[in-house]
Amino acid sequence: MQSNKEHFIWVERWRPTTTKDYIGNKQFIDKLNGWIEEGDVPHLLLWGSPGTGKTTAARIIVNSIDCDCLFINASDENNVETVRNKLKGFASGLGFKDLKIAVLDEFDHVTPQAQAALRNLMEQFSKHCRFILTANYKDRIIPALQSRCQVFEIIPPSRREAAIHVAKILEQENVTFKPKDLALLVDAHYPDLRQIINDSQSHVKDGVLDVEMREIAESDYKTHVLQVLTSKDSAKVKFQTIRQIIADARVRDFAPLYRLCFDRIDEICPNNISATILAIAEGQTHDAVVVDHEIAAMAVIINILTIQTK
Repeated sequence: MQSNKEHFIWVERWRPTTTKDYIGNKQFIDKLNGWIEEGDVPHLLLWGSPGTGKTTAARIIVNSIDCDCLFINASDENNVETVRNKLKGFASGLGFKDLKIAVLDEFDHVTPQAQAALRNLMEQFSKHCRFILTANYKDRIIPALQSRCQVFEIIPPSRREAAIHVAKILEQENVTFKPKDLALLVDAHYPDLRQIINDSQSHVKDGVLDVEMREIAESDYKTHVLQVLTSKDSAKVKFQTIRQIIADARVRDFAPLYRLCFDRIDEICPNNISATILAIAEGQTHDAVVVDHEIAAMAVIINILTIQTK
């Protein structure tokens, strides 16, 4: 693991620059190594949850292949004019290298009209220009573009892999830490590895990782819910508290909460693990089809509290 001392921010200082340092997604990295060896790459759509390595993978590609590169944050430049002017000018103009690669980060913010315009550029300049799109949500990319790209879901590294990676960064930064403190940060922000690293840096004081459980619980609803579920309060108090936590957090995606409950199931319902797993699985099934996800999540909490009282 190599650091870039030019950066004060850890997430940039320790951003992987080669496939050797990239964690997770072995099948995709094997493909990526093949493209680097060939010195070429297809049009790509890399999608997945925030902080899991989509932009890092795109940067590794352009840094490892001899090419001219254009990097656009599509959340800021998301209109037709950007495609028609900046992108077309880059793709059609003379370059210093035989290959050009345009990276469009956060492409799911781009309007459908601009996406349709990009479709024509992909075909018109495909001999010497490649496009790499990154997105959190694949379904926000029009089918015509998806069909012109090789599509890869960037899967988050496991909690263990994330913890090991951050532990190495802490060691390289000469920071002393306790595994339980690192576990708190991983639980609070997983699968967003970027946020885990950022929060780790913010909690370092005088060379020591100093994490307060109460502070993490207040800033992360999942950790707060877990804290309440494992408390000695009555089921009624737990329900009322968790209901308020979720309402205040204005959560829309409960998948990380379900995953955290599953990973910490030995603490939540040690005497009836199988029934708890079934309750979580049922909640995930309902979450995929219901209109109000908060109601489905609270139904899971009720089932878990019922199991705890048996």
